[in-house]
Amino acid sequence: MTETDTAVHKGLAGVVADYTAISKVNPDTNSLLYRGYPVQELAASCSFEQVALLLWNGELPSEQELADFRAHERAHRALSPELKAIIDALPTTCHPMDVCRTAASVLGAQDPQAEDSSRTANLAKAQKLFAAMPAVVCYDQRRRHGQDVVAPRDDLDYSANFLWMAFGEEAEPAVVEAFNTSMILYAEHSFNASTFTARVVTSTLSDLHSAVTAAIGALKGPLHGGANEAVMETFVELGIRADEPAADAEARAKAWMDEALAAKKKVMGFGHRVYKHGDSRVPTMKAALDAMIDHYGRPELLGLYNGLERSMDEAKGIKPNLDYPAGPTYWLMGFDIPTFTPLFVAARITGWTAHVMEQVASNSLIRPLAAYNGPDERHL
Repeated sequence: MTETDTAVHKGLAGVVADYTAISKVNPDTNSLLYRGYPVQELAASCSFEQVALLLWNGELPSEQELADFRAHERAHRALSPELKAIIDALPTTCHPMDVCRTAASVLGAQDPQAEDSSRTANLAKAQKLFAAMPAVVCYDQRRRHGQDVVAPRDDLDYSANFLWMAFGEEAEPAVVEAFNTSMILYAEHSFNASTFTARVVTSTLSDLHSAVTAAIGALKGPLHGGANEAVMETFVELGIRADEPAADAEARAKAWMDEALAAKKKVMGFGHRVYKHGDSRVPTMKAALDAMIDHYGRPELLGLYNGLERSMDEAKGIKPNLDYPAGPTYWLMGFDIPTFTPLFVAARITGWTAHVMEQVASNSLIRPLAAYNGPDERHL
């Protein structure tokens, strides 16, 4: 094949690679749909556990199905001593995403069903990953501060327990609600880079944990994950001044953004490859951020947020994506900035594993062609 034999779609832009029944962006309403349900409706009415079951099974669970899953999930929250020892052996200078990637691989090696790719086995593995990853994220954050591990509690739901393990105290209901919202919004997004990575690995008939480990590696890349971290780093660069009037913070942020854009500096948290009229998840996450700003009494953050957003809109007409409100929301809750993308991992476990199961059910090896543009045949 020569370079001119076929059209090349760099980055597979515009290429439809397969069918999926898991999620889509409805262009008519600009809504992200999970199994047909607008994600903003799910975030307003459902727990993350309900949404996980929806993504895996195609329908929202009955009360009994939800109760059974919650019992199973709570029984698999704790990490094994062997996994804790492996995490402890990793340097605290490594990125927390390295810990998530390693932990996913170890959990696969420990799983007695690791090589069983039946629907039943894959669902069981997905549920155990869903249960264990919050403990991985929280264990790693606490060890970096020299803090003792906080054991999971089986009397708290997923989001409340996540915050308990991270900070060692029960979170206020408003904080739990905002965190639950973020998990739902991050859970799934069709054939994004990490999800497609998971499907490529699965298409070779490799195992679910290998697919998830590869997906975590893809999400670590700054062109895919990490934007929520970068957003907060921008806020830190601006300087977060407690008790600063919101109007003053907004003016400072707008001036900073004007200068950054004039210098052609890349500012993360804005724009999206799929959404042409703004990320449909932003209003829901922004409402959660507003609630946290009120809860913690930090109006200066709203000033910074508004200044950056308005300057970008006026100069470029580019709207925020989900990472823009998510970053400061997690910061207000107390999470370390490098932990933001691991929170994304904990949420996206659901979407990745749903896609793994969908790929297995109708598999074809994913093996695209390449247009060769090197030297013509030559000989020594």
